[in-house]
Amino acid sequence: MSKSKLCRKTSFPRSNIFCNLIDKIVKRPSLQFLGQWGYHCYEPRIYRTLAKILRYVDLDGFDILLTDYIAFVEKSGYHFELNFNLEFTEICVNTILYWVFARKGNPDFVELLLKKTKDYVQDRSCNLALIWRTFTPVYCPSPLSGITPLRYVAQTRQSNILKILLQYGILEREKNPLNIVLTILLYPSRVRIMVDHELIDIEEDAKTCLVLCSRVLSTISIREIETQLSLGRHPVISNWLEYIPSTRYKDPCELLHLCRITIRTQLLTNNMLPNGIFSLVIPVCLQSYLNLES
Repeated sequence: MSKSKLCRKTSFPRSNIFCNLIDKIVKRPSLQFLGQWGYHCYEPRIYRTLAKILRYVDLDGFDILLTDYIAFVEKSGYHFELNFNLEFTEICVNTILYWVFARKGNPDFVELLLKKTKDYVQDRSCNLALIWRTFTPVYCPSPLSGITPLRYVAQTRQSNILKILLQYGILEREKNPLNIVLTILLYPSRVRIMVDHELIDIEEDAKTCLVLCSRVLSTISIREIETQLSLGRHPVISNWLEYIPSTRYKDPCELLHLCRITIRTQLLTNNMLPNGIFSLVIPVCLQSYLNLES
């Protein structure tokens, strides 16, 4: 594939990170000959360039990077062949999510990502709905076998980040939210977590994660969990049932909680979580309750 067939540029701000990255790729000398172009040729350059930025970036810099990516996808002056367009955005998204969730694990970065891409979250097929894209937690070029950020956070029991995702309604948008509960409870601890005090921390985080999910869901199927246990799976919390309210699986659900679900569902439908909560003319304590603080 020749460079001229690969893309055609009309106009685009030269300061855009992703525009400059395209220029570097297309001008690479080793790709000037027909047949030299391929995923393996440009993926390392894309990853190295973005990783160098993301490794040391602060919140302001990350805001600029996300702004550039959104502008690049929405208003790009480049017209690619379809395959390259898909591959380029796939590598960029995989790299961004990998650094935000697997390397940094910083709640502030996660919240900024959600804020910047909030307008696109209702369309799962959109390249700008980053929270629905998959990435590989142990970085490799192709995220085709990757997982979503929500699933990764459930696997690693990052309760501080899970809380932010839940506040933005990500669990409520899940087709089968029970799978997230099962992941929190049953997914094996990662190999790198070997020290006793770290295992204790994971258990405490898992407990917090279960409590947070209980603030979002109206029912949690204990029967399904017990079925998984009967198949030989082992929970990370021995007394896990103590962290799921009886009103999620046995007793009638609290009226206050049902009201929370109803209000959050309406706000979610209008893509107003969580900011819409604070525009409601209700006491601050109820705003906090709707925002899953208690």
